[in-house]
Amino acid sequence: MSGFTIGKVAKKAGVGIETIRFYERTGLIEPPPRKESGYRQYPENTIARLFFIRRAKELGFTLKEIKDLLYLRYESTVSCSDIKRRAETKIADIAGKIADLEKIKTVLTQLTAECSGRGPVSECPILEALEPEKDGNEG
Repeated sequence: MSGFTIGKVAKKAGVGIETIRFYERTGLIEPPPRKESGYRQYPENTIARLFFIRRAKELGFTLKEIKDLLYLRYESTVSCSDIKRRAETKIADIAGKIADLEKIKTVLTQLTAECSGRGPVSECPILEALEPEKDGNEG
């Protein structure tokens, strides 16, 4: 039986050993067969799969989405248009997150402009913005 140790796979794929173990537990990669000595021997295709996972993560896909993509890539008969739709959905999701981050940036920029950086913390406009609104109807 030929294969690679977990350390060699980790080094070749550019991931940590614990990452590989985690991916095994979550079903992203198959647990490898063991030699008679009990050592696990990962097949070469594990390295390619780890590259796929790493690249998908870099593109913003969640582990669940990556698991779906792996299924579609290696075990499914879906068409390229199905994959394209998933990518377009991801693009829309990312665009929404960017819009949310832009709003956060705008508010924080305004708050930091209002803050002189001097005076007691109790009068800090940044912290005051985090407090609940006082509407006079309390009590």
